[in-house]
Amino acid sequence: MPRPFGSGRWAPVQGLGGVRGKMLRRNLEHRDAQTRQLQNAVTNVEKHFGELCQIFAAYVRKTARLRDKADLLVNEVNVYASTETPNLKQGLKNFADEFAKLQDYRQAEVERLEAKVVEPLKAYGTIVKLKRDDLKATLTARNREAKQLTQLERTRQRNPSDRHVIAETELQRATMDATRTTRQLEETIDNFEKQKIKDIKTIFSEFITIEMLFHGKALEVYTAAYQNIQKIDEEEDLEVFRNSLYPPDYSSRLDIVRANSKSPLQRSLSAKCVSGTGQGPTCRLRKDQQADDDEEEDEDLDVTEEEN
Repeated sequence: MPRPFGSGRWAPVQGLGGVRGKMLRRNLEHRDAQTRQLQNAVTNVEKHFGELCQIFAAYVRKTARLRDKADLLVNEVNVYASTETPNLKQGLKNFADEFAKLQDYRQAEVERLEAKVVEPLKAYGTIVKLKRDDLKATLTARNREAKQLTQLERTRQRNPSDRHVIAETELQRATMDATRTTRQLEETIDNFEKQKIKDIKTIFSEFITIEMLFHGKALEVYTAAYQNIQKIDEEEDLEVFRNSLYPPDYSSRLDIVRANSKSPLQRSLSAKCVSGTGQGPTCRLRKDQQADDDEEEDEDLDVTEEEN
């Protein structure tokens, strides 16, 4: 005679199966939520780390182009300096040397940014791919467990004893697999989040350190370049420029021309002035001229009186 449902040998097993089935269903639902969380985290990192990588790479390329333009500036300053007066020439060449040194530091900045910032961000492409593979494996395990649970529920509804025993065995195996995959997924999520935060701190710390090192060196170099420009002696270079407008024997030739252009009397007076007696004859000449003028005025007065 058939035993009533819920009593006898299979009753505890059926009860145990129901509890395990509910536990497995809850585990599946919990793991679904974890899987979605990991998917969102991976998608978020993939999007924003990709953007950061592109922008930092563009930043490095711009810095490299600035270095190239600065090299052109150094060459032009040197070419121009070679055409200038001594002080200006030396000051410009010293400036060009300092500015060239700065471009060496800028080159080091480019290389460090590439190695310490761009490459670690680029590596997250591989990390994201691996995490997606982990998600795929987790989803496969979850689907297999969900399928086993569905089969178990159908078997319990039919309630044949042999199939029920087989289903209970499969359920125990599925429960163990669910526990294992859930633990692995939790570890994966935790490790991924921890590594992401650590990498962000490292990458941005390296970026700031590299920039600080460069700008510290740049301040030193710019200070030296500024001092070299300020040391240029304007007056001395201006005197050199003025002297370059005339030939070396210009002064002696100018004196000869001026001497030849004077009248004999001027040459005689000039000679006396040079000898130290120039002042006396000049005064006497002026007195003689005044006396002649006075005599002419007296004659004019006498003529006027006679006529009256």
